[in-house]
Amino acid sequence: MSQVVQSRRLRAVDMGKRKAEGRKIVALTAYHAHTAGIVDAFCDFILVGDSLGMVMHGMESTIPVTLEMMILQAQAVIRGTSRALVVVDMPFGSYEASREQAFLNASRVLKETGAGAIKLEGGAHFAETVAFLVQRGVPVMGHIGLTPQAINVMGGFKVQGRAPDDERRLIEDARAISEAGAFAIVLEGIVEPVARAIATSPKVTAATIGIGASSVCDGQILVLEDMLGLSERTPKFVRQFGSLRAHIEEAVKAYADGVRDGSFPGADQTYG
Repeated sequence: MSQVVQSRRLRAVDMGKRKAEGRKIVALTAYHAHTAGIVDAFCDFILVGDSLGMVMHGMESTIPVTLEMMILQAQAVIRGTSRALVVVDMPFGSYEASREQAFLNASRVLKETGAGAIKLEGGAHFAETVAFLVQRGVPVMGHIGLTPQAINVMGGFKVQGRAPDDERRLIEDARAISEAGAFAIVLEGIVEPVARAIATSPKVTAATIGIGASSVCDGQILVLEDMLGLSERTPKFVRQFGSLRAHIEEAVKAYADGVRDGSFPGADQTYG
C-alpha cells in the first residue's frame, strides 16, 4: 500500500516541489468526509470539484453549482482529511465579473472551509485575476483546455487541440496563467502532442495536472466516482480501477431480499 506518512497537511508550494523533484502528483475529487478520508491517505491533493453538481445532484452541467454548495462540501472534505492539500473549485459566476469579485469569493472559501487553494477555469484572459489573487495570499490552480463551465460557448464537452491555432493558444494560456503565479494548471481534454508541448515548455513552470491530457503531465486527476466504476457513463480518458456500482447493487439486493424474506434483522442484530 503506497500510503504516505507526514506530520502536516500538504500546501500548494509542495506541488511545485514534487514537479521539481520529478515526482508524479496524485489527485482525485471528493465531496464527502468518508470518501475524502479514504482518498487522503494516497493523494497529494484533493479537489472539491464543481463536478459535484453532476455527480451528487444529477445536474446536466456544472453551471448551476453555487458558491454555497462548494463551501458546504469543502467543509465536509476538510473534516474528513488531515494530510492532502484541499483545493476548491470556484463555481461559474463567482469570479468572472472582476478581480475584486474573485478575491471576495475566494477569500470566503478559504476562511469558511480551511482549504489550501482554489481553482478557476480560463486562459490568458484570466491571468490578471490569478495575479491579483496570488498577490493577496490566495493560492490558485488554473484550468485550461476543455473547461466545463464554458460548454455553452464551446458547443459541448469537446476535445481541445485539434484546430490549427489550438496549440499556440493553449500554450499561451498555460504560460500566462503560470507567469501570473498559479502553482498548478489542470489540462483537460487536450490531445497528446499539445499537452506535451505545454508540459515540457520552459515557459510553463506551474505543475501540470492531466485529465484526458496523457501521461506527460506532472500529475493526474480523475473524478473519484468515475474511476471507482460508480458512474454509468465515463469519458474516454477514464480508467475504471474498481467496479463499485456492481458491488453496491449486489449488497442492496441482498439487503432487500433479507428484509422481504424476514431473515433481516436476525438474532445478531436484535436487542435481547
